Amino acid sequence: MERENLWLVARERLWQPWGWDEKQAERVLNRVVGGGVEEADLFFQYRQAESWFLEEGIVKSGSFSIDAGVGVRAIHGEKQALAYTDALEVEAVEQAATTVRAVAKIGGAGRSAVTPRLGRLPAPLYEGRDPSAGVGAEEKVALLQRLQEMAVRLEPRLDQVMAQLSSVWEAVIVVRSDGALAVDVRPLVRLSLTVIAVEGARREVGSAGMGGRYALERFDERALTYLAERAVRQAQVNLEARPAPAGVMSVVLGPGWPGVLLHEAVGHGLEGDFNRKGVSAYSGRIGETVAAQGVTVVDDGTLAERRGSLTVDDEGTPTQETVLIENGVLVGYLQDRLNARLMGMRPTGNGRRESYAHLPLPRMTNTFLRSGPYTPEEVLGSLKQGIYAVQFGGGQVDITSGKFVFEMSEAYWVEEGRILYPVKGATLIGDGPEVMRQVTMVANDWALDPGVGTCGKDGQVVPVGVGQPTVRIERITVGGRV
Repeated sequence: MERENLWLVARERLWQPWGWDEKQAERVLNRVVGGGVEEADLFFQYRQAESWFLEEGIVKSGSFSIDAGVGVRAIHGEKQALAYTDALEVEAVEQAATTVRAVAKIGGAGRSAVTPRLGRLPAPLYEGRDPSAGVGAEEKVALLQRLQEMAVRLEPRLDQVMAQLSSVWEAVIVVRSDGALAVDVRPLVRLSLTVIAVEGARREVGSAGMGGRYALERFDERALTYLAERAVRQAQVNLEARPAPAGVMSVVLGPGWPGVLLHEAVGHGLEGDFNRKGVSAYSGRIGETVAAQGVTVVDDGTLAERRGSLTVDDEGTPTQETVLIENGVLVGYLQDRLNARLMGMRPTGNGRRESYAHLPLPRMTNTFLRSGPYTPEEVLGSLKQGIYAVQFGGGQVDITSGKFVFEMSEAYWVEEGRILYPVKGATLIGDGPEVMRQVTMVANDWALDPGVGTCGKDGQVVPVGVGQPTVRIERITVGGRV
């Protein structure tokens, strides 16, 4: 969708029916900034979401929802106040502005709001049309049934097959008291499959998913085949898996989704708020060596159609490629506007919020480790004895210390560079900064995850992307069977 059309779509959905224009937005903002508040913004959001869930070919649940509203934020120093309304009428937003001004309780002259003007919008990273447009309920259910049938044909030992399809379409308008006016129209889809295979008394799970900021038409025969084969294969592998050994050993992480370890154990520690408050393992360490040579970590919100990408963030700042660790040296943090100003840095386009009812936070978009000089065969071949982790399940991390625990959902025991057999029950235990120092080989097979990542922080959930090439970690604790 062209830049100008994005503005027309968002304006038609969020402004025109209720009489909004730039002058009205300025007048409402002046209710907030007129008494000592340094900055203020309005976040208009329209969101419609749809989801279908099938089990054994039967529709178990389906939902459709529409939500719209406006968040009014006031900023003074490091303090923020938020009031919101699920009504888009000017009078309702004026009341929210009055409320947030009262909550802020700040004296002083303040600054008058500048009349907002739509500047040159960044080139859209995705089509702005509704991803479900033109696709009826029957077609969506048939898509899920087709996916389930593919899985059943691949493996007769399947006891349960579950598939889910979800789509989201949202339009946002951000108006700031400094005169900035930004807009984005965001599609998002996800298709996932979970299977349970049974052999005797043993039951094992396999799962796969994919998604991004594109239309449902992308889920063609090729995509369905990929999901069915991947989920079934994981269940089959786990049926043959042996208990994982435990101890300190070398581990090779596969490309793509294993980058979730980087996201959790390192990425959160590089977000601006944790570093401004001095509670991150990376606080005050810009310019220091925090990882092995050859380790470069990047957050990039500009990747076309990726799940974590945004044309502009939820404060109206265009997203960008931000290098965080370069060749082992810490060079930057992820910043929203508030933390960037307080730290004397520039916003990086990482101010994100779950909805108009939440305050923006510095959050990741697509976070990954860049490629290195080795082939994946060289990296795996260097492993004399250890674990090769292909997929991860759940995990936990402590931001202050960087310590983490991650479950491996698909992993193999390797000796002399050869995969011998699959293992189950393996966990990785360590801390982010130490793991980054233990990286000894980085391959050239960089890949992003298939588009399934979701990140939680301070009770807010947003879509994200992760990625990496094949990586060797020299020493890390593996939990399993002693």
